[in-house]
Amino acid sequence: MSSHVIYVVSDSVGETAELMTKAAISQFNGSGMTLKRFPYVEDREHIDEVLSLAAMDRGMVAFTLVKPDMRTYMKEAAEEQGIMAVDLIGPIIDQVQGYSGKTPLFEPGLVRKLDEDYFKKIEAIEFAVKYDDGRDPRGILKADIILIGVSRTSKTPLSQYLAHKRLKVANVPIVPEVDPPEELFTVPKEKCFGLKISPEKLNDIRRERLISLGLNDKASYANINRIKEELDFFEKVVNRINCPVIDVTNKAVEETANVILNYIQKVKP
Repeated sequence: MSSHVIYVVSDSVGETAELMTKAAISQFNGSGMTLKRFPYVEDREHIDEVLSLAAMDRGMVAFTLVKPDMRTYMKEAAEEQGIMAVDLIGPIIDQVQGYSGKTPLFEPGLVRKLDEDYFKKIEAIEFAVKYDDGRDPRGILKADIILIGVSRTSKTPLSQYLAHKRLKVANVPIVPEVDPPEELFTVPKEKCFGLKISPEKLNDIRRERLISLGLNDKASYANINRIKEELDFFEKVVNRINCPVIDVTNKAVEETANVILNYIQKVKP
């Protein structure tokens, strides 16, 4: 058994406390030191139990407790028993409070919540890329939101914007010559959003797109009759799904996103 035992104590999962303690003992090559992690220490009785064990091991305690009364109790109880206890997070919370003039939340586990939020966002962004432009219809079944529209109705930027709100979005292009994926007609209609646009506006957008690519703006892609044909087919598809339709003709991506977010909030059970 190691001659030195460090009790890592936290009011959350204890990852931060353990990482900081490991960083410290790495300076000693971790020689002869054992870590014992005690997560979710949330009351005085639990602190007493940990200190009792630490006393038997003649160990020290490294702790991250965010509530001031718990920190104070840990320090005083450890001192009474002659146990060395190091507050890993309290001093910097106090310093940040003094520097910013703001009051801490004193809520355990916020770092983990922030990390989970970050990874959910990254997962949603990767999802939007993977299932962009109907690349894989299986994404329709996994998505939180499905965007439906003809080419150049801002499906991709809207997908990315919503992904930053941690929503998994698949988008499906509507083309008269291609049958829409059957998955569109099996998912709840509340997940689908049709993006419609005026033929004239779409004509302008597509002509500008062709010019930016160095192509002839008279191509069928920007032909007004072809555009109307596509939009007629789009109407048939969304009517069959019976999903909400948003007119994006004069809307910024943010505005369209807000319409979708508000709708989701209203229909959420």
